Amino acid sequence: MYKLKHLLARLACVGTIAALVTGSALSAFAETAPAPTPAPTLEQRVAGLEAYLTNSDPTTPLKTAKDKDGVAVVPDGLTSPSVGTAGPGHNGFMMTSALLVLFMTLPGLALFYGGLVRRKNVLSVLAQCLGITGLVTILWWAVGYSLAFDTGSPFLGGFNFAFLKGVTSAPNTNYSYWVSHNVFSMYQMMFAVITPALIIGAIAERMRFAAILTFIGAWMFIVYFPLAHMVWGADGYMNGVWNAKAGIKAIDFAGGTVVHMSSGWSALILCLILGKRLGFGKENFAPHNLVLCMVGTAILWVGWYGFNAGSAVAADGIAANAFMTTTLATAIAAATWGFMEFLVRGKTSVLGVCSGVVAGLVVITPATGFVNATGSVIIGVLAGIVPFFFVTKVKGWIGYDDALDTFGVHAVGGTMGAFLTGILATCDVNANLATNLKDIVGHTLWIEQLKAMGLTIVLAVVGTAVIAYAIKLFMPLRPTPEVETAGLDISEHGEEGYIL
Repeated sequence: MYKLKHLLARLACVGTIAALVTGSALSAFAETAPAPTPAPTLEQRVAGLEAYLTNSDPTTPLKTAKDKDGVAVVPDGLTSPSVGTAGPGHNGFMMTSALLVLFMTLPGLALFYGGLVRRKNVLSVLAQCLGITGLVTILWWAVGYSLAFDTGSPFLGGFNFAFLKGVTSAPNTNYSYWVSHNVFSMYQMMFAVITPALIIGAIAERMRFAAILTFIGAWMFIVYFPLAHMVWGADGYMNGVWNAKAGIKAIDFAGGTVVHMSSGWSALILCLILGKRLGFGKENFAPHNLVLCMVGTAILWVGWYGFNAGSAVAADGIAANAFMTTTLATAIAAATWGFMEFLVRGKTSVLGVCSGVVAGLVVITPATGFVNATGSVIIGVLAGIVPFFFVTKVKGWIGYDDALDTFGVHAVGGTMGAFLTGILATCDVNANLATNLKDIVGHTLWIEQLKAMGLTIVLAVVGTAVIAYAIKLFMPLRPTPEVETAGLDISEHGEEGYIL
């Protein structure tokens, strides 16, 4: 009996100690255990889905707390399925737009330029378009996308996205709430492909293939990547729409400065450095195949909807407006150019109408998502008159050999389009203009546009001159006179476009 009582006493003591220890442990666990993750309400989830329809921030309905500065924030852990998820409709629209922009280069620009040169050089133009596409794609993957669209300085991005690291199917909310980051990067790559390809129009038939690729490789780093970041980067120096701290509060919807001014002004400098084609002014340099030219023009027009409407980075109302204004300006510019030809020469040519189409597309590009129908009509008329004057008159007066009128259409048209954007842009069309530019839209925005135009011209002109003269120290830019006379197709590529 004594042993039994002793055993029970010991068990009671052990039980008391265990209870104390367990209670202390549970108390400590309760103090350190994380709070349960909050769940969104049904109203918050529905509002997040509605943000998809309006192309707005899906986290806004979740911002029920405030930070120390009184700014509304999302409580830690609170989320909903719509946050960080790409929207299928917007994603599909952007993938289609990316394909259309690539379609502009291959085959659109290749056929357009290919038809305008002499038959002995048609393959050289196609090879240059193909070569530039491959080269720029490699550069874009390695560092180009990161330098253009990573945040860093106002003038150039960083290296966080080098080799497309972290560029996943989740959206990069610096640029879109509903489009996958990888889709956005591929869409922007198509812009990077076609921009340097435009340059070859001015130096067609007289620059070596190796020299062209070397020039374009350097040009992308010195001109394109910095300019793309300054205009479209989230912290870009000239991104007036989204960067409240922009040094130049300019706007460029789809590439008036980044694409057309940069390539057009660079093309002028490069063709002046190269000199005129052999026999220029003495021999017949008429296009060898206007059928190819017209087909290429039609492809460019179709593809340009991806270029302009796609720059909304969403299938929304702004994209719809860009679709409309692109159509109006292009058709009116084509008709105006044809009418100008009839007044001056008594005939309207297929080449003239094709030139008017491209001019209209170029001039409306920076304005397409910022102007209304009336603005696009004004742009279309001017696009059919001013570039026509430069191509048919100024070029002859000065005597430069811009082989396929890259300067007259893209530089002049892009520059005029950038300026007209500052005059005709309206917040009624694009409410995003009111985010940081409400006080200057319709007033002094054109002054900011002039600043952006000046910086773009300086960068393109100086950058092109430096690159071209540097390359000349290591390799010839032009083929020998014998090779140029025989044609670049057989001499540089060992092939002929036509065997009959």
